[in-house]
Amino acid sequence: MKSEAPKSLPFYQLCTPVCAMIFAIGLAGCSTSGSNSDDPNSEKSLATAEAQKRITASELTAFCPTVTIREGTSVLTNYGKSDKTPENLIYQASISNQTRSCQSSDGTMTMNVAVSGKVVPGPKFTPGTITVPIRVAVIQGTNVLYSTLHKQAIPASDGSAATQFVFNDPSVSFPKPTAQNIQVFIGFDEGPASAASKSKPKTQ
Repeated sequence: MKSEAPKSLPFYQLCTPVCAMIFAIGLAGCSTSGSNSDDPNSEKSLATAEAQKRITASELTAFCPTVTIREGTSVLTNYGKSDKTPENLIYQASISNQTRSCQSSDGTMTMNVAVSGKVVPGPKFTPGTITVPIRVAVIQGTNVLYSTLHKQAIPASDGSAATQFVFNDPSVSFPKPTAQNIQVFIGFDEGPASAASKSKPKTQ
């Protein structure tokens, strides 16, 4: 019998072990390279963390709480000591169109809170200076951070037309918040000046 010469293996079978080895080495190299980029102490990671800090600080600095006119405090009617009937009305005052601006420094936020309003004379109106009570309050959760009752003087000399006025409190100051959970309320308040509880929002 003739001895058969050993058959040579196809090329793809010869390449398989070599290719597998090269592929494994390549994976190891990729894995090592990837771990460097995930290193929290790497230059790239430190730069990213620093950028995130700057963004957070910028967002907090830009935060300026909105101002809300408390429900039921936008209108003030004055009947004097007479019965509360239309013919005894001295004047009716109202406020609207609130606005504000904010500044932050040294851990303190200072706001300038403003509203526009008008006084409409009634049948018993007498020209002169009208004084209306306006309270500004800052609430954080259940804590009252600021509450001041202002006496706004309004010269009203025309008994046949409404008198416009603008009120602002430029000194609303409180610790700069670390979260956006501040509420600012404004409205007429005929209660005592120290009644901070009146500034709390009504529960629904």
